[in-house]
Amino acid sequence: MATHKELEIWQLSIDFVVDIYKITNTFPDDEKYGLISQMRRAAVSIPSNIAEGSARNSNPQFLQFLNIALGSVSELETQLIIAEKLNFFQSSETIESLTLIRSKLIKLIKYLKTLN
Repeated sequence: MATHKELEIWQLSIDFVVDIYKITNTFPDDEKYGLISQMRRAAVSIPSNIAEGSARNSNPQFLQFLNIALGSVSELETQLIIAEKLNFFQSSETIESLTLIRSKLIKLIKYLKTLN
């Protein structure tokens, strides 16, 4: 198996974390311990769980971590929608990027399930 750094989904999610940090830098200061913190932690969780899962010795363990990453995608999507409704930012491109990450995660999960 490839290392996590060779996985396209990991690379995309790393780039997405950088985007989230840039986006949240524009949020109001009073959100530092609210949405900013929550969104950054959820974003970082995605590539972190992909990396940790890929280092495990079995597909079932890798699947467990990919499902955690998928949960973080849903959490972050919710937070992006809230931030957009609060007019902290406007970017359908950001949500489209997250949708692509979700899609690729689901495809990888389905593929690994066929190997069991």
